Order: sequence, then structure tokens, then C-alpha cells
Amino acid sequence: MAVAASKGLFNSEFHGNKMMERKSSGRRRVFVQTETGSVLGIELDSSDNAHTVKRKLQIALNVPIEERSLIFGDVVLKNDLSTVRNDSPLLLTKNFMHRSSSTPCLSPTGKDVQQRDQSGPIEILVCSDHFSRIRKLVRKIVEAMNFGIDPIPVCGGLGGAYYFRDCQGENCAIVKPTDEEPYAPNNPKGFIGKALGQPGLKRSVRVGETGFREVAAYLLDYDHFANVPSTALVKVTHSIFNVNGEVNGTKQQERKEFSKIASLQQFIPHDFDASDYGTSSFPVAAVHKIGILDIRILNTDRHAGNLLVRKIDGGGGLDQVELVPIDHGLCLPENLEDPYFEWIHWPQASIPFSEDELEYISHLDPFRDSELLRMELPMIREACLRVLVVCTIFLKEAAISGLCLAEIGEMMSREFQGQQEEPSELEFICIEARRLLEERNMLSDNVRAVENEFQFEIDCEEESDITCNLEKKLAPQACWPLGGNIRNPLSKVEENVEEWTEEDGNIIPPRSDEYAFTAQEKAPTVPRLSMSMKNVSIGDKSWKHENVMQKNGYLSGTSSGNRSVNEQLAGSTRFVKLADMSEEEWVQYLENFQHLVYLAFSNRKSGSVGQRQRQRLGTSCQF
Repeated sequence: MAVAASKGLFNSEFHGNKMMERKSSGRRRVFVQTETGSVLGIELDSSDNAHTVKRKLQIALNVPIEERSLIFGDVVLKNDLSTVRNDSPLLLTKNFMHRSSSTPCLSPTGKDVQQRDQSGPIEILVCSDHFSRIRKLVRKIVEAMNFGIDPIPVCGGLGGAYYFRDCQGENCAIVKPTDEEPYAPNNPKGFIGKALGQPGLKRSVRVGETGFREVAAYLLDYDHFANVPSTALVKVTHSIFNVNGEVNGTKQQERKEFSKIASLQQFIPHDFDASDYGTSSFPVAAVHKIGILDIRILNTDRHAGNLLVRKIDGGGGLDQVELVPIDHGLCLPENLEDPYFEWIHWPQASIPFSEDELEYISHLDPFRDSELLRMELPMIREACLRVLVVCTIFLKEAAISGLCLAEIGEMMSREFQGQQEEPSELEFICIEARRLLEERNMLSDNVRAVENEFQFEIDCEEESDITCNLEKKLAPQACWPLGGNIRNPLSKVEENVEEWTEEDGNIIPPRSDEYAFTAQEKAPTVPRLSMSMKNVSIGDKSWKHENVMQKNGYLSGTSSGNRSVNEQLAGSTRFVKLADMSEEEWVQYLENFQHLVYLAFSNRKSGSVGQRQRQRLGTSCQF
């Protein structure tokens, strides 16, 4: 069964975490970004610590460093900087990130920056062999910049974006600075008000971190399966960028150069996007491949406007087209969100997966994926990787069970009745897995309490009948039905929709690698789940929330590419949170989750068809 097969992968994930602890040797360069967007490249010496780095930043950029922390992903850096890899981006932020800054601290003049930061005009961060195409692209852009060919601002969208060009003046890359995202301090289109690190358009995607996700989608698109354009995280310096509060001169030579952390994606020439074309004629394979990627990364913003269409027949007709997915900044949220899959009602999504697609899904390994992202994007948060693991396991089991793309997407999407929403079927399974974990923890606590009490009795009454007393004290707990009505008062599966609080703003503590993964006990027997997980009764809580807009903040039947900013701001209820579990609890949670998923899909399988697919794909964790 999938549960039993997963244990070896948990161990591999643990050892993969240990790889991240290896100390870097020699001099290293890091790029430190303030919460208002200013960036400085710093050479690290062996004697450097967080304080000396902050001091260098203060001298170079004239920014305050009191009551501020140096952050590397989930980790708060202190004295030891050995875990920071070469060319990594760091963030200097207030200790309580819920306090936004109303007056951004500006970079010094371009001359002052260049005196302290000797890096080139475009530097690829955390560079590896995965970005060979981007390196060639960067060389073309730098050559064009040296010839005086400047980038062009992109007019559309809510965030700042720029077309960078080659020597022929053709667009070859689109650059999106992290400090110009919606709500970020230097957003050029008026959508400001938050510091980097605070919740953005989605509460589970922080301001300044969408660029990481753009790169993650590219890295996870193995063999260019879904056709995601080459993407990398870069530090780029140019005078075209926006800095709010700074009055640039009207003449180009008077403009100041600013360094930014940004995502750089290859520009793909195209004829139009999916909102301008009849979707029913799109290739089935192209829709399936993009849908498979969207499910893995829990894309919360797959609309027609970010599916580019290229004609490939060469004759000017529309008989054959190629789809190119872009804009993945709202994937991999920190908690399970309500996704938006515009393809869910397209006819292609109801066609069964092909043999090649099933083969591709069968080889997906969420733990290998997580390790890849840890190595290439070490600043990515562990909670995002947990969402990746849960969604990939769900996809694999669904494919084994013979579900089509539309059915999987529907099970991951929430239902809305008027202005009320309920958890998706995936979220119901996650809620049940968490309940089983907490009941198990309560039972373990009771057993330990009994053991401690008996140890005390042994010390006081050596002649007591230990065996008899143990049976009496454990009898009530042993009779608790795991699928019954017992409710753990410590359950955290439901959260209120509220504004950013000081508790939310606290920095997530460093990842802990202290848990030694040993062979886990088999998941306890759970009640058989009904075909629809929404029929499962989970305590007395109501899952209905008022004042919630329709799906993803806009009315059904309208193109999400035409959403207004007010519609974009709709908050999303968080039913499931994955970040608050220890590594040991996470292992047990996944075993519960896989067992429940297996049971849920067993009720939907169509007998012989499902059996043939299971024989072909194998169990979900035998990659």
C-alpha cells in the first residue's frame, strides 16, 4: 500500500535536509534586500555574522538595522552564516513584519552603489546547471544594454514588469522585480502599503516571494513537459526601475540606477492568449500537461490570460497551436488555498489521460521535488514544499484510480453556495488526517501519563500489582473509536478570516532537522470514507463562512484576466494549515493522508479499469 511504501522516502527527505546543513567554504557573495526593496551585493568573509552584514548594509544604503532580522527563507540568521550559499538572496526585515513602512528607505545614487557593489548588471542567484539557457539569455541582454538598448515597461498587470531586449531591439525576457509586486513598497501602479514578507494578494503568498514561485514552476516542469519558459531569480541593476518617493530626472542621464531582486523569464513570441481564442480547439495533450503542473503546484491563478497561444502550422491558420503557461507567482501557497483552474470546464479536461501522461505522473516524486527546490531555491519556505507533497500524492493516487483532469480539479476546488464556502474534498481529507494525528497524540500523552503515574506508584508501593492496574487505567483510552465523535479541543484545522496579526507576522522559526526518522508504526485503522468526502461529519463546526466572494474573488463565467483590483483582494479562508507540524508529526500526518486518499479513491474506482491502471503505475510512492 502507498502508506507502507512511503517510509523510505521520508528517510530520503530527512537525509536531503541534512545535505543543506553542509557548511560552505571560502568567500561567498550574497545579495541583501531591505524590506523596502533596496539591494546590495556583499562579499562574506569567514568572520562575518549577521550583525556585520547588517552593519555593511547600513553603511552602504543608509538604512536602519535596529530591531531588524536577517532572514534566509524560514531561517533567522544570527552568528553562524555557514548555511548561506553563494549568490543567495537575504532579506533584512523588521522583527514584527505586520508593521508596514510608510516611508521607504531609498537606495543611494548609482555611483555610491557601484563603489560598494561590484557585481554585474545582471547576476543569476543560486546559479546551477538548470539555468544554462538563462545564462545565454543574460549575455544577450547585457550586450544590448552596453549598446544603449534599454528595457521597456509593461503597461498591463498590477505589478511592475519590464521587457528586456536584445541587440536587434526584440523582446527577449520579461523581468519582474520583487519589490514592485502588488502591495510591495515600490509598486509603480499605486498598489502599495505593505512591506516585503507580509501577506499579498493571497494570504498564503507573501509580498516579494512570487518570483521564487515563478522559478519553482520552471524547475518542476521536468523535460519541459508543460512548456514553462526558462526562468531564473536574478539581481539586476538599471535606471528603468521604479522607486516610490524618488523624483527621477526627465533626462535618461539624470536617472539613478537601482538594484533589484527579480524573476527573469524568457520572452515567448506568441499570437494571442487563451482569452482571445476558442479553447475547444486547443490540443488535448497541451491542456493535460498544463493541468498536471497546475495540480502539483496548486496554482491559484490559472486563467486564460496567462496561457499564451502560438500558431505552429506555418500557414497562417488556427488548426495547430502551442500553449505556453506563464505567471506562476501565485502557486505553492503556504497553506492549502482554493485553486483556480480555468481549464476545469474545457472539454479536453474530461478526456482520460494518455499512456504517456500516466507514465509521467507515475514517475513524479514529491520528495525529490522538494529537495530540488531546497537546493536551487534555499529561501523557499518549508510550508510551500509540504503543499507540493500533498498535492502531488493526491494527483498520483487520482491518476491510478482512473480520474480525469476535470475530476481531480473539482475535488481540489471549493464549492460556493451564495456567499458561503466549504472545504474542497482534498481539504476534507487533510482535515481528517489532522484529526487522526491529534487523536493519536492525545492517546500517546495519556499512555505516557499512565506510565509516569505507575512509576510513581512503583516508588511508593513496591508490592502493587502493576499489570492489573495498567489494564484498568488503559481500558477507557483503548476503546476510543478513532472515527467516532471524540473531538480534540486543540484542533487547529479552521482559522478565522481576519487581518494580519502580530502572531501571523512573527517570523517562522528555522527548520529543525533534529528528528530522526525511524520506521513508523502503521497508520491506525480509520472508518471507510464515503465517495464524497464532504459527507464526512467532522465535529460540530460549521465550514460555512459569510462575506466570502465567489470563487477566487470574481464572478463565475467571467474571464479572470479582466478582474478588477478590488476583486483581486478577496480573502481566502484557510481550512488546512501544514506549517505548524513538527517533522515527526509531518511524517505521521502523511501516512494518515495517504491512507485516507487511498480509501477515498477506492470508492470511485471503476473496478477493472482502475485495477489495470494500478498495475501499470504501481503504488503512489514507488517512484
